[in-house]
Amino acid sequence: MFKGSITALITPFRDGKVDEKAYQDFVAWQIAEGSHGVVPCGTTGESPTLSHAEHKRVVELCVEVAGGKVPVIAGTGSNCTDEAIALTRHAKQAGADAALVVAPYYNKPSQEGLFRHYEAIAKAVDLPIVVYNIPGRSVVNISIDTFARLARIPGIVGVKDATADLARPLQVRVAVGSEFCQLSGEDATATAFLAQGGVGCISVSSNVAPRLCAQMHEAWQKGDLTTCFAIRDRLMPLHDAMFCETNPAPAKYAASLLGKSTADVRLPLVEVTEAARLRVQAAMKQVGLI
Repeated sequence: MFKGSITALITPFRDGKVDEKAYQDFVAWQIAEGSHGVVPCGTTGESPTLSHAEHKRVVELCVEVAGGKVPVIAGTGSNCTDEAIALTRHAKQAGADAALVVAPYYNKPSQEGLFRHYEAIAKAVDLPIVVYNIPGRSVVNISIDTFARLARIPGIVGVKDATADLARPLQVRVAVGSEFCQLSGEDATATAFLAQGGVGCISVSSNVAPRLCAQMHEAWQKGDLTTCFAIRDRLMPLHDAMFCETNPAPAKYAASLLGKSTADVRLPLVEVTEAARLRVQAAMKQVGLI
């Protein structure tokens, strides 16, 4: 259903507001550079600090530009099930192709609570759902057994796995089957994830290197491992730099170097330090982006 390099889009700000023109220009650039899909309002899009009105508007802006050329997987997660349902309903109304729903954070539901959360969303909204498992931020880890249960629910089609545990995609594949869409959420291990049964990556680095990230996945799909691994190695310094401080501050600074966005982030995040700027600049020069 979804595959390849899918960009977890930054949300450009200017003077404290969403820069709608910069955002739509950025989405258009991503598509022109070959990205295989886009994710508005994910964590990289600073969804925790967007108002509900801003969140909905950003999804609408993204869908408008994508125009069916690539899939739009809208972030609609919340630690409140009713809120997640409302955001998912809006994503469907806006024309998104799927919803990316993060595991509820902070309130630490049990495995049964996680199952019922996703079940309720899937039953309430007829839109494909990609479960987002990121225990480093949400503090809960969706078990393989829970994935086996979730995969039987109509509408739950895949997972974004940001655990960096490379046993998991194979374990999920064995438990659920090869039709369940497994997308990596970790740029640095994306190719290894593919080898373990994955089909793509929801990427931070593709915000600034969309063509290279797309070419890497296309080379994998063609079985051209020489090209795939060469690009993998070339991109590694960028992957490290994108997470030298809290995402998305490094990515937004990198995008500012390309003239695609300001480096502005919203509190409680702050712009990257001078040391991080130098590291991002060095990585982008090494990769050949500037």
